[in-house]
Amino acid sequence: GETFAARRDGGATLNGEPIHVSTVDDLDHGLIGTGFPYDRRQQADFYLGFVADFIRNAQGVRRKGSAALDLCYVACGRLDGFWEWKLRPWDTAAGALMVREAGGIVSDFRGGVFDVHGEQTLASNGSLHPAMIEVLKKRLEHAGRL
Repeated sequence: GETFAARRDGGATLNGEPIHVSTVDDLDHGLIGTGFPYDRRQQADFYLGFVADFIRNAQGVRRKGSAALDLCYVACGRLDGFWEWKLRPWDTAAGALMVREAGGIVSDFRGGVFDVHGEQTLASNGSLHPAMIEVLKKRLEHAGRL
């Protein structure tokens, strides 16, 4: 019963009503979404390290199973942020537009330009973006992948 829509420079809507990202400005109070790529069994310890870091730093971490829906949830304020590895353009293109049009930010894990063909997707309400980047960068450094 929900229809999310966005148009570049035209805003984002849920069932025809304008939506906006949350106003949470402290990661300690943030609800963060994530998912796991298809190589999760081979890379379980690596991916779970990120989950552990966000469990330590955020209010909560959720996994719904649909990156596109998670991005829409960031856009409408149900989630304050989202990160995931190895998504495909069909997982992120529309959702990234939703987040941006609702006032949020989408980037790679280091805060660089988001690439729908890249391996890293980070989306937030904007206020939490620097703190989420810091958590992700520390884990990448710890894993020797920065």
